[in-house]
Amino acid sequence: MEKIKMTTPLVEMDGDEMTRILWKMIKEELLEPYIDLKTEYYDLGLEHRNETDDQVTIDSALATKKYKVAVKCATITPNAARMDEYDLKEMWKSPNGTIRAILDGTVFRAPIVVKGIEPCVKNWKKPITIARHAYGDVYKGTEMKIPGAGKVELVYTAEDGSQTKELVHEFDGPGIVQGIHNINKSIESFARSCFSYALDTKQDLWFATKDTISKKYDHTFKDIFQEIFDAEYADKFKEAGIEYFYTLIDDAVARVMKSEGGYIWACKNYDGDVMSDMVSSAFGSLAMMTSVLVSPEGYYEYEAAHGTVQRHYYKHLKGEETSTNSVATIFAWTGALRKRGELDGNKELMEFADRLEKATIDTIEAGEMTKDLALITTIENPTVLNSEGFIKAIAKRL
Repeated sequence: MEKIKMTTPLVEMDGDEMTRILWKMIKEELLEPYIDLKTEYYDLGLEHRNETDDQVTIDSALATKKYKVAVKCATITPNAARMDEYDLKEMWKSPNGTIRAILDGTVFRAPIVVKGIEPCVKNWKKPITIARHAYGDVYKGTEMKIPGAGKVELVYTAEDGSQTKELVHEFDGPGIVQGIHNINKSIESFARSCFSYALDTKQDLWFATKDTISKKYDHTFKDIFQEIFDAEYADKFKEAGIEYFYTLIDDAVARVMKSEGGYIWACKNYDGDVMSDMVSSAFGSLAMMTSVLVSPEGYYEYEAAHGTVQRHYYKHLKGEETSTNSVATIFAWTGALRKRGELDGNKELMEFADRLEKATIDTIEAGEMTKDLALITTIENPTVLNSEGFIKAIAKRL
């Protein structure tokens, strides 16, 4: 059989621990037999990030700007225990955070819906995609413990030296304070990414904040979204037969629970962090989520939304059998291959991505699955497969 040709490479970002093992298996069993795979490879494994002083992460993000499509394996964000385990020079930042900052993107996460893995919310019939702003707010916050009575103020010093002050609180005893910020440019990018992705996927877009309480901070998000929508996207949405609407975050939560799904829900950074975990858990599992970073400049980075599955990796190192779910990692590859095909006008590559996704879903729906899914499926007497066995079962269907 002649392999499918690629004209432009993908940026390939390898990762850590058990997901790195699965990454290699997926390439060998599901991709390389069918595709003449062209990638520009970057090793984002923690040892190599440490050797290169994390330069490899920056290089991989810059390569994504060049080639426009990347696929990323799960990576370790080191804590104190990892510092000792890997003998690190310093506690390197999250590679995802570094890549997001360089690409200035928005993260879109959606559950992979499979018969037999039923959502906890019984009326959810279609996936709910969470669009999470990936800059600022509490993630760039400055915090202070207040030891006792005194005054806390916000002070803005303009370039000409003039100052504007706003009282935060007059403390009469100990307390805590936090300063958070965002920048209009990043909010504009967030809005454009959301509107573009809604048009790409032909889905309605919801956006929610708490502008009734936060009359300047959250209200600015609301205003920027509305201005950009009216000026650049209103006609395109009408043409596509989709809608954009804004609502309060508490109203959005109530609506989401009663809805059937099938839309994009745009959230500020913290809301998106919390809500994407709620949605993924209610749909079944973090290992059954697609995740893509979309930049308004047209860069796409596909990844698995979960961690490196450390516990399974240690079992694997001891030679023990593991049953690790590789679905999200497979779908990271299919998402990237489909987008690469779309940008290059390579229909064969796009069709291959569709077939691989169908083979993966059909395998689960036929009752062959990893242990995590077997524990929650409504399919009777499922066959529990080990990590490699599951990938081989998909390969057989493919």
